[in-house]
Amino acid sequence: MKKLLAGAVTAAMVLAGCSSPSANGDTIRVGANFELSGAVSSYGSAELEGVKLAVKEINAAGGVLGKQIELVEMDNKSDQAEVTSVATRLATQEGVVAIVGPATSGNAKAAIAVANQTGVPILTPSATADDVTSDAAGNVQQFAFRNCFQDSFQGQVMAKFASENLNAKTAAIIADNSSDYGKGLAKEFAAAFPGTIVVEESFSDADKDFSAIITKLKDQEFDVLFIPGYYGQAGLIIKQARAAGITAPIIGGDGFDSPELVNLAGTDALTDVYFSAHFSTLNEDTKVTDFIQAFEAEYNKKPNAFNALAYDAVYMIKDAIERAGSADAAAVNDALAQTSNFPAVTGVISIDSNHNAVKSATVIKLENGQEVSATTVDVD
Repeated sequence: MKKLLAGAVTAAMVLAGCSSPSANGDTIRVGANFELSGAVSSYGSAELEGVKLAVKEINAAGGVLGKQIELVEMDNKSDQAEVTSVATRLATQEGVVAIVGPATSGNAKAAIAVANQTGVPILTPSATADDVTSDAAGNVQQFAFRNCFQDSFQGQVMAKFASENLNAKTAAIIADNSSDYGKGLAKEFAAAFPGTIVVEESFSDADKDFSAIITKLKDQEFDVLFIPGYYGQAGLIIKQARAAGITAPIIGGDGFDSPELVNLAGTDALTDVYFSAHFSTLNEDTKVTDFIQAFEAEYNKKPNAFNALAYDAVYMIKDAIERAGSADAAAVNDALAQTSNFPAVTGVISIDSNHNAVKSATVIKLENGQEVSATTVDVD
């Protein structure tokens, strides 16, 4: 039976002589712990845009429980030590009742350690590693939630898509071995793919030249190339692979979903490229089209999945506060755990017993760097 990891919380609160944070005055404070600079700033910056839009809309509509949301935003610099510092300050000095972010799995884990000590819940929009909301023994992190799908699901989705939609019988993998994200996706894809993995190579987030790996790939025959990693290296790999004459379909996870992928790879290289995503601008659902219209009016550009996920996260916190009838952090945490069939931009979301989001995935196809189709994929 899974246990909730909360033992340090009571002791920490007794030592601090304080209770769970709650709203004071006319506002309810919500924290934002994002990667606004550093290696993965594209994700954090996009998520902050979604958060700000949601807060603006909620406040314009009257706020929550008759109070305005006051957003306290901080830059964790894509650095885990800074993540911890920001999480601690938000929870213990800024009096927030919940925190949105961080964006990446490794950073989210660092923030969760603080959440377990302070009792202030975090809701990460995009930390997909399986062990974010539970530890290696399967114990659930009581104060951690996500509204994205996780890597095991994402890896299985792309394996199914490669096999059934692309008719791939063989695959090559180039994985980011410096991140939990890259290693997790590679493992799950390899386990779920019914065909043969003909070659597996790896890289780190500091690499820029992938010619040695690409030379090895050219000596192999494969139907699809899977690159589980973030946009920074994935964009360069795609550019160099296409320049070397590799024409096989290239697939990846939601780490591809950044405007920077196009800047790094170039539009010509981004043809016959597919990636799993949480959201597509091709979706004609009214909730999605309303969000796209509002986002474009606010930022003069189309939203991506990270914008949408973070936007949804704020509305989930609003929903939790309203269902709890309280802006006390403990009450908000309990209400988040009970989220069921919440109608979000990125799909209908329920939170399961492991604090994961139950939802479908979308696989987006790129041609010349443009999104041309979106396919809903689920795994039985």
